[in-house]
Amino acid sequence: MGRDPRAAVAVALLRLCLAQANFAPHFLDSGNMALFSLPEDTPVGSHVYTLNGTDPEGDPVSYHISFDPSARSVFSVDPNFGNITLVEELDREREDEIEAVISISDGLNLVAEKVTILVTDANDEAPSFIREPYMVQVPEDIPPGSSLIKVHAVDKDTGSGGSVTYFLQSAQATVFAVDRHSGVLRLRAGATLDYEKARAHVVTVVAKDGGGRLRGADVVLSATTTVTVNVEDVQDMAPIFVGTPYYGYVYEDTLPGSEVLTVVAMDGDRGKPNQILYSLLNGSDGAFEINETSGVISVMQSPAQLRRDVYELHVQVTEVSSAGVPAAQAMVPVTVRIVDLNNHPPTFYGESGPQNRFELSMYEHPPQGEILRGLKITVNDSDQGANAKFNLRLVGPGGIFRVVPLTVLNEAQVTIIVENSAAIDFEKSKVLTFKLLAIEVSTPEKFSSTADIVIQLLDTNDNVPKFTSHYYIARIPENAPGGSNVVAVTAVDPDTGPWGEVKYSIYGPGADPFLIHPSTGLIYTQPWASLDAEATARYNFYVKAEDTEGKYSLAEVFVTLLDVNDHSPQFGKSIQEKTMVLGTPVKIEATDQDAEEPNNLVDYSITHAEPSNVFDIDAHTGEIRLKNSIRSLDALHNMTPGGDFTWSLEVQAKDRGSPSFSTTTLLKIDVTDTETLSRSPVAAFLMQTKDNPLKAVAVLAGLMAIIVALTVLISTATFWRNKKSSRVLPVRRVLRQRPSPAPRAVRVEWLRFRRTKAAAKFALKEDPSNENENGNNNGPGSPPPPSAPAPPPAPAVAPRAPRAPRAGPARWAVPTVSGSLSPRQPQGSLQPEAGGPTQSALVSELRQKFEKKGVGNEAHF
Repeated sequence: MGRDPRAAVAVALLRLCLAQANFAPHFLDSGNMALFSLPEDTPVGSHVYTLNGTDPEGDPVSYHISFDPSARSVFSVDPNFGNITLVEELDREREDEIEAVISISDGLNLVAEKVTILVTDANDEAPSFIREPYMVQVPEDIPPGSSLIKVHAVDKDTGSGGSVTYFLQSAQATVFAVDRHSGVLRLRAGATLDYEKARAHVVTVVAKDGGGRLRGADVVLSATTTVTVNVEDVQDMAPIFVGTPYYGYVYEDTLPGSEVLTVVAMDGDRGKPNQILYSLLNGSDGAFEINETSGVISVMQSPAQLRRDVYELHVQVTEVSSAGVPAAQAMVPVTVRIVDLNNHPPTFYGESGPQNRFELSMYEHPPQGEILRGLKITVNDSDQGANAKFNLRLVGPGGIFRVVPLTVLNEAQVTIIVENSAAIDFEKSKVLTFKLLAIEVSTPEKFSSTADIVIQLLDTNDNVPKFTSHYYIARIPENAPGGSNVVAVTAVDPDTGPWGEVKYSIYGPGADPFLIHPSTGLIYTQPWASLDAEATARYNFYVKAEDTEGKYSLAEVFVTLLDVNDHSPQFGKSIQEKTMVLGTPVKIEATDQDAEEPNNLVDYSITHAEPSNVFDIDAHTGEIRLKNSIRSLDALHNMTPGGDFTWSLEVQAKDRGSPSFSTTTLLKIDVTDTETLSRSPVAAFLMQTKDNPLKAVAVLAGLMAIIVALTVLISTATFWRNKKSSRVLPVRRVLRQRPSPAPRAVRVEWLRFRRTKAAAKFALKEDPSNENENGNNNGPGSPPPPSAPAPPPAPAVAPRAPRAPRAGPARWAVPTVSGSLSPRQPQGSLQPEAGGPTQSALVSELRQKFEKKGVGNEAHF
């Protein structure tokens, strides 16, 4: 039966509309992680949740989860089934909630929701004590029940897992008690401290939390700390005897006055002990006496006179205070036996009988003179008299301990006393082993016995941190940025526990630009530090290493800045003037303020000259000279466009650093030749010292000093000659022919002529006609000089001013100085120079000084 075509079309249209209207998927209420929480001890990899959603059209859906880029990706999701798995460990103390975005998609539509997962607490944090280590000083007479110190521990957990209670380990619970809530440590009611029994108590305090669940089980976490209670001594003890009970023996051959035994007592208060005096109360019957200060008991009668076999003596000791007042007293019985056989060796006894090994634990570096009270040793020789007399000594490292008594009669309590506290060092040896030797003194058999003494040392803070070196040297570039590492210092403290921890610091005038890490010892520059090797090339300061109790040591640090090329060369002037004599170089100099080579080495070059083929410059010294092809002023004149002898050069100074810096200066050079200088030494001297006026002043001062010295010598010689010629002579030698006056007059005239000529040599006369430009010596009335040869033709480049004719032999010419040397005219006056103003002024000043000296002295030049 056929379908209606209109119905088929309607169904097709309905399906098309439904296909075009695709609705978005959504999460179900039970699968969108709403109000979801998770314990922090959930194991990584656990399946913690399943996302659940649906699509209205029934299409398959996929699931996704994402996190903020700055947060951890704690979970992962199976896109097909929606199973969420924990991929990173949770920690509520660090992150108590996690934000994530979950999404569902049917391939066309995506729906996303932001969810917050709460992390619940688990008891995973143990209590932790703060402000360790705990130490307290208390007097031994502190009342029972007094508070000593408070300990404090914190637990980061919440609820019962974050509550802390305190209690003591059972070993210390008989003397001390701790408040379980506040952590205050107290002396237990009815308990007392005794310095003589224990100078320090180490109490272990346990902090326990309230417990909680961790990984499916109930757990209680705890922590421990130690409190050191140091007991201070108080004068409250009577004298105590060392080595009790006392037994002495008198042998048949003992002589009167012999020592029987020594009673040893000391003040029970070892902090500030008083003096001890000994005395016998009764029981001696005059047969024994005791030394008042040493406690030595001696027998005063021969053994034959002794009426008893056993004497019971009573020895009393009395403390005497620093003021001389008797104080506490104590008494001890002493038994003296009369014996004569030797058939027993000395034997050591402990608390439970004969014993040949004794062990003890004690802190290192005990006070000198302290008794090792933990050793209960008794030595006994059952013989009587001299047969029971033996010596005690320690065999092992010498000078550390001493044994008391050294000599024993019959039986004694052995006491070992600290002799050298410095040698009892935990860092050198954790265990000290000795042998206690007892050997008979006077018997032929020399019976003996030994016992091992083993001392386990406990550590204290007795060492100062020490640097691996007394000084440290570092080098850094001066352009190092702030925070740059300089050097790492290291100090070692051999103590254990907190006492071995070292903290570093620096100080000193040179430490301002630097910092140090307190734990690692790394020294680095301040963030704001700007180093400059030219200002300060070296720094030195001290570094300090300190432990927790303030013990420290020092080391010195030297920091050298390495130079960086940060300065350019500098000339003294931006424009300089020099005078060059033909064939002689001139020198230009620039300085570079950098601290080290090659940054401060300067190379010179001519960057610009017109024309460029006239001068050469030494790149290292800065000396400028004419090229080798130029040997005369004429050759130089031919190369000068304007006919001038003044040149301008641009000179560059460049350092050798990397990168390199340079600077330029303008140099003006006046060129003259040696012929001109040879005609007038004075002008040549002035030209040579034009650039160095101090040199001219120094030469003139030296010349004047020579003239004065010569004048003094001539005057002295003349004085002594005249004095010698005027003395009284014998009659037969008085008749001498006087010299004729004519020759004397000639001598006078000659001297006058020489003086005039010498002075006239330095008289500068102005020549208005400028005909004596070359400086000849022709005066006003002298005959004219012979004619000079005609000057050479002028060069084609530019016309040149004609030179004046030269007379006679070749003369020097100084183009910049105008004047002539002529005989001095008595009535003449000096005229101003017509040449250059600088040269004329210098020549005039020099001429006046020479004229003043030449008039009164016969100086010849």
